[in-house]
Parts: sequence; C-alpha cells; structure tokens
Amino acid sequence: MSPRSGRPCVGERLRIRQVKSGLGAQRKQRDTLRALGLKHHQDQVVQPDNRAIRGMIHAVAHLVEVEEVGQDG
Repeated sequence: MSPRSGRPCVGERLRIRQVKSGLGAQRKQRDTLRALGLKHHQDQVVQPDNRAIRGMIHAVAHLVEVEEVGQDG
C-alpha cells in the first residue's frame, strides 16, 4: 500500500493462505473465508491489495497468513 494515499501500488497483490480450519468458527467468519476464495484448510489464493480485501483479512486474521507478492504473483 502507498503510505500517503492508502491506495495499493500498481501491481500489489496479497497471497492469502488458510492455516486453521474454519470448522468451529462463527458462520460469518466461514462466509468471509469463502468470499476470499479459500475453500479448505491449507488452500491459498492471490487477491488484489485493497481495503475491502484487507478488511476481510482482518476479520479472519486468526485463521490465515498473508504475504505481499509482486505483480507476477
């Protein structure tokens, strides 16, 4: 993310990996995992770096690991 504008820099993406199971989590958290594209434990996806995605990650931070990747992913 650009430190001044809060907007993502061109080409920034996030690799999101589910490290804990959604079983036993609240329904809303399971729905958030699904919205991020994570279907099962140890699944990983690459998403654009924006506020909506960051908000979803914040809601399930205890279930996922995140790393920033370049444009090539």
